[in-house]
Amino acid sequence: MQTNETPPLANAPALIERLWPAQKLSAEAKKERKAGSGQTLTALGSYWKGRKPLVLVRACVLGCLLPATSDPEGDLVLFETLMAMDDDAFGYRDVTTTAPKLVQIAKAHGMKVDAFVDRDERPLSSDPEDPGESREQSAKWRPDLSASDRQEVKVRILATLPYEDRVNRALRPEELSEQVTKHIWPFVNQRLGTTAHDLPSLIKQLGEMRFGRPPRVADTFAGGGSIPFEAARIGCDATGSDLNPIACMLTWGALNVIGGDEQARLELQDLEKKAARHVEDIINELGVETEDGNRAKSFLYCLETHCPETEWTVPICQSWIVSQKRRVIIDLVPDYDRRRYNFVVIEDASEEMMKRASIGTKQGEYLVYELNGQTYRQSIKSIRGDWRRENGETGNLLRPWEKDEIVYRPDDIYRERLYCVQWITADTLDRGRQTTFFRAPTNDDLDRDQRVVDYVRKRLASWQADGVVPDMPILAGDKTTEPMRTRGWTYWHQLFSPRNLLVLGLMAEVLRKSPAGALKVAHQANWNAKGCQWFRGFDTVNHSFEDQSLKTKFDYAARSAYVYTHLLKDRSQTVRIGGTGAVLTRPASAVNETHDLYITDPPYADAVSYHEITEFFIGWLRRNPPEPFDQWTWDSRRPLAIKGEGDAFRREMVEAYRAMAEHMPDNGLQIVMFTHQSGSVWAELAQIFWGAGLQVRAAWYIATETTSELKKGGYVQGTVILVLRKRLHAEVGYEDEIVQEVRAHVADQIDTLVGLNQSLKGAGRIENLFEDSDLQMAGYAAALRVLTGYTKIDGKDMTVEALRARRKGETSFVDRMIDFAVGVANEHMVPDGLQARLWQTLKGPERFYLKMVGLEAEGITKLDNYQNFSRAFRVGDYNPLMASVRPNAARLRRAEDFGTRTGFDIPDFGTGIIRSALFGIDGLIREIDPDVVLQQMRELLPDYFKKRGDLVEVADYLARRRGAHTVEGRHAAILVNLMRNERL
Repeated sequence: MQTNETPPLANAPALIERLWPAQKLSAEAKKERKAGSGQTLTALGSYWKGRKPLVLVRACVLGCLLPATSDPEGDLVLFETLMAMDDDAFGYRDVTTTAPKLVQIAKAHGMKVDAFVDRDERPLSSDPEDPGESREQSAKWRPDLSASDRQEVKVRILATLPYEDRVNRALRPEELSEQVTKHIWPFVNQRLGTTAHDLPSLIKQLGEMRFGRPPRVADTFAGGGSIPFEAARIGCDATGSDLNPIACMLTWGALNVIGGDEQARLELQDLEKKAARHVEDIINELGVETEDGNRAKSFLYCLETHCPETEWTVPICQSWIVSQKRRVIIDLVPDYDRRRYNFVVIEDASEEMMKRASIGTKQGEYLVYELNGQTYRQSIKSIRGDWRRENGETGNLLRPWEKDEIVYRPDDIYRERLYCVQWITADTLDRGRQTTFFRAPTNDDLDRDQRVVDYVRKRLASWQADGVVPDMPILAGDKTTEPMRTRGWTYWHQLFSPRNLLVLGLMAEVLRKSPAGALKVAHQANWNAKGCQWFRGFDTVNHSFEDQSLKTKFDYAARSAYVYTHLLKDRSQTVRIGGTGAVLTRPASAVNETHDLYITDPPYADAVSYHEITEFFIGWLRRNPPEPFDQWTWDSRRPLAIKGEGDAFRREMVEAYRAMAEHMPDNGLQIVMFTHQSGSVWAELAQIFWGAGLQVRAAWYIATETTSELKKGGYVQGTVILVLRKRLHAEVGYEDEIVQEVRAHVADQIDTLVGLNQSLKGAGRIENLFEDSDLQMAGYAAALRVLTGYTKIDGKDMTVEALRARRKGETSFVDRMIDFAVGVANEHMVPDGLQARLWQTLKGPERFYLKMVGLEAEGITKLDNYQNFSRAFRVGDYNPLMASVRPNAARLRRAEDFGTRTGFDIPDFGTGIIRSALFGIDGLIREIDPDVVLQQMRELLPDYFKKRGDLVEVADYLARRRGAHTVEGRHAAILVNLMRNERL
């Protein structure tokens, strides 16, 4: 009930503005990501890759509602308790660490193990040198210990582990039942003055205390629905909106299928059974998947083409291995009468045969094959007839398909061919573990394929008219041009084979009658298209959107209807929604109701082109959709989508965030999540928030996700969490004054976080609450907090300046301020063991090197740390300084890696004191005479004697950070003594 009184927390700063355990949240976010298909919302559609971790959303909502008090340590304890991230929580989160493992951990950390006994109930020794290892392996809890005593011991032991190690062996917070966390509420209520008994009741009470009502949370870029879903789950009144109907459908599914009641689940299961029976009846009637009682499981197809050089028709496939683990391959046997190749399945292939089969006829962008002992190589581009005119127009000789076509014509450049069928034996069909075999296609198989084609052709027009299968033309775009350019497909249904269309069409006849069923149609389309490749290592079929693109494949696989009807069973979990959820389809700028919190993950620069690729799914659902989907606009609405970067992007983002700012109370907050890519992003965001009437309050860095580039040693994506409020006052300032204000705020912010680290360690924490990446974010945020607080700078209206068109390469005042803030932040991040005076004299690459030496000494070897600091220290290319860029095992080059010849040409590094120190260390490792080493260093470094003190400090730092247990550390210490005792 609302009153005219000001709610008690209305003007209180939010915890997330002051304090947030970003490092712990990073570990939790990565834990959730690693769950893969076990993530709560993935079952709705794995094709939407951009969902933010639910634990991160929960932390954002709690961080916005909880107050920041004068007791930051107590605030942190409260937050971590509510998030099940405190030490005590791992007593019940960890359900995998056995008693023997607990004993092992305890002894490794010098702890007593008197809570355990061996199988004969004899006490265990706490001595780490005790030889009773066999007794430890059979360790169990002492029988006289109560459950609470065991819990207490377990918590103490696990607390000795790094947080990420604890998380990796534990349940996710969302997997915990309310029963196991009921003990926290007396403490929570005493701290906050609430009467909560679970998280939803607390969230509603905090909303009343801050806004005078249960908190209203909105996400205007809902995407896969994780933000509105989690907000609703924990007790908020949540609204998810998106321009894209597929995003809205996934958000609806999160709230109403995952968050649905038991009746909704039973109705969906009944619908799935009806669809499965319908498909099975038609497939059995057609007889297109059975032979002698055996049942087809998978069909493997490839394209083939006419080679102009030999006049032979050649199949195109990236590998002729069918099964890695069973050593099954395809052998191409020339058919001289028909000038083509026949397929022969070979089982138990030799190592040499497997190696040869792994190199298919598609090698890069070439068709490569062997005939009569001669190898022929033909460019795929030339086969396709690619051309480019002087005006830049491009094209090829592929024939555009007509709307009623579902297969290639005999005279097309490409044709399609079945090259293998995987069968399930008749006697194992009903078993949990089936026996399968592979067989090259027979004439009967080809006849069955033709029956499928005939059936689909006969029904295509009526299916399309009813909306059962797509009838949408493919419109050109950054991603959607690919199927047209490389295959000649012009309609969306042509991305599906006749077998795909048969199974999906039959399913859709039943499923699309309900919204939950429509979700299933889209999900099945992802797993049943020509973009699905054969997993040769697992003998199964992959889904289409593995790489979030519409890249066409030269070979693909199709599951049989038998497999799909068995996979159709709903496997999503059900959770209790503690609040409410609503879904709207509209642009972000069209928000017209008030919300207290906006949590958004907007598109930015290289974001996935969902406005194009989701048309793949829209075609299946746009005609005659069920309620409530029939109220939505079933079009991707490409022209309205916010995309790309530059002036248009900035203008559209300003419109969206201005609308949000105008539809939230003065004490409301916004959380903006974006992928951290470069420093220029910050200047762009500052201009957007200026124009929208928002002021940055804080920023945090969370390592949330990895890209496919990760496997190639590429970049790791983290997420920056920006906290914003309305700009309520019109401040006027001048650049020279603002420079000093930025310096003071950046320094104060970093010093505050460093001080909190120290006080918490004094209270017994074994890990820093904030790492250097957090301090960097704090520096950025402090600068933006100052800048976005002004409406006029040097007489310029910054809200107008935000929308001004930019010249390419233009450096703005904001760019200069961000660079300045980075510099100030870097000055305050002096590694322990180095003097600030020396730090100020070092160049960017040198600072980067010494900073990373310090982090490596603490066991931090994640590649994203190196990437973030290379950006912070303005290192253009950090690779010459790296020995490894493996995502989880990155490391710098050490003295021995540089040797005596390399590294001298690295800009701002090769001629400095660090490279000289590494040269000297390497010389000593190589057992060169110490006097010779010192003489070489004098010749290498100009003004050697003036810089000797700095050299000693650097070598001493390397000795201490590398440690006496390493070769480099020991020889660095020797070099320190040599230089200190050197005669002048």
